[in-house]
Amino acid sequence: MVKPVSAYITKRGLIVVHLYKNNGMNIALDVCSGSVHVVDDIVYDVIEKFNDNCDSDAIIDILGDKYSKEDLEEAISEVNELKEGNVLFSEDIYKDYIVDFKKRATVVKALCLHIAHDCNLACNYCFAGKGEYQGDRSLMSLEVGKKAIDFLIANSGKRRNLEVDFFGGEPLMNFEVVKEIVKYGRSLEEKYDKHFRFTLTTNGLLIDDDVIDFANKEMDNVVLSIDGRKEVHDNMRPTRNGKGSYDIILPKFKKFAESRHQEKYYVRGTFTHNNLDFAEDVIHLADLGFEQISMEPVVSLPDEPYAIKEEDVPIICAEYDKLAKEIIKRRKDGRWFNFFHFMIDLSGGPCVAKRLSGCGSGTEYLAVTPWGDLYPCHQFVGTEEFLLGNVYDGVTNTELRDEFKTCNVYAKDKCKECFARFYCSGGCAANSFKFHGNINDAYDIGCELQRKRIECAIMIKAVEAEGEGYEKEQ
Repeated sequence: MVKPVSAYITKRGLIVVHLYKNNGMNIALDVCSGSVHVVDDIVYDVIEKFNDNCDSDAIIDILGDKYSKEDLEEAISEVNELKEGNVLFSEDIYKDYIVDFKKRATVVKALCLHIAHDCNLACNYCFAGKGEYQGDRSLMSLEVGKKAIDFLIANSGKRRNLEVDFFGGEPLMNFEVVKEIVKYGRSLEEKYDKHFRFTLTTNGLLIDDDVIDFANKEMDNVVLSIDGRKEVHDNMRPTRNGKGSYDIILPKFKKFAESRHQEKYYVRGTFTHNNLDFAEDVIHLADLGFEQISMEPVVSLPDEPYAIKEEDVPIICAEYDKLAKEIIKRRKDGRWFNFFHFMIDLSGGPCVAKRLSGCGSGTEYLAVTPWGDLYPCHQFVGTEEFLLGNVYDGVTNTELRDEFKTCNVYAKDKCKECFARFYCSGGCAANSFKFHGNINDAYDIGCELQRKRIECAIMIKAVEAEGEGYEKEQ
């Protein structure tokens, strides 16, 4: 009656079991233990009644018209065994842990370097004001870049692996400085026992063989921005002269992905109200041969014509279901590709701190402007009330930093009872501020979509565990 999908996992804390049906499966997720079970109809109904705080006698009485007493007693016994094994209805053990978590020393592990506040595209949905972040166009100097590396090393404590993302605007508009900053970082690794993991995010217009060769040598990951089908992409991502960019970047992206052996990169798109059938854009990219794909919903205030609206949510959720089934079908046929939001680890997952507080914006992860100012993340850049300090003096606004330090799933009322809270880790602080004016709320539409993505991701894992899975050929 019960088929466990995942083995016992480190306890994470949840009040109830999340039950849902997807692709013909009855799935029970115990978020406290991280265990997932595929169950038959009777066990599904029994767990649902346990969720409602019914005892065994009440369950037999309530479900007696649907199932026999003998079958119900057997199902209840199975559920009780899972409860005793701490893989169902597990207790929340992190409410006490979070008190100590707030007192952790601040260790910076990642920087987003705004190497260029300038861009050669004019994307309609750009949160950065077409690359300029509410200010003048500017390129980061090598001096500021070096100071940023020095700041990261000095504030990284005993952490060895450090992450630096070259971001914009369009970072390839300042490519020579990118190369020099990487060279500088590498020159310090042995001295300070650090290892830099560099990432490049680019719109692709300036990619050439030199960029590809350098990135393949030095970049742990590259993010290549493309929105899918030509008409969708060109509508939202025109060049400065108003022409489409799809035909320019596509051959470059294909060459880039192949040069990296279809690993350590993502083609990353954004879908809007104008292309709610975004699964077609993901499939389009897969048909072009890309194996690592991400497609994000635009996050915009509702007065924008392209903004995702509440009434769009059921349509988008149906698209996620469609995409999940397509992934299963293609993988069985040997046509493998990954979809970023369906990648989920049921055998361990991220560390406790990351489960509770997510990306660590404002504390572990900071953004650096071209002139060296520090902000909690790239989405806060240009909003002066979130200025933390600079790479010369360090973090001087410690009160703001400490506010971000306490930003976690227990600080957000909307997260406390949500089954997805240890997968999304409380969501994005910038989105919370954008829609609610504070960092400890949550972007409601984003929450609904995240819950659906997690359900789809778990369903895919369940298919694998049912013996109908697939492994990518090495």
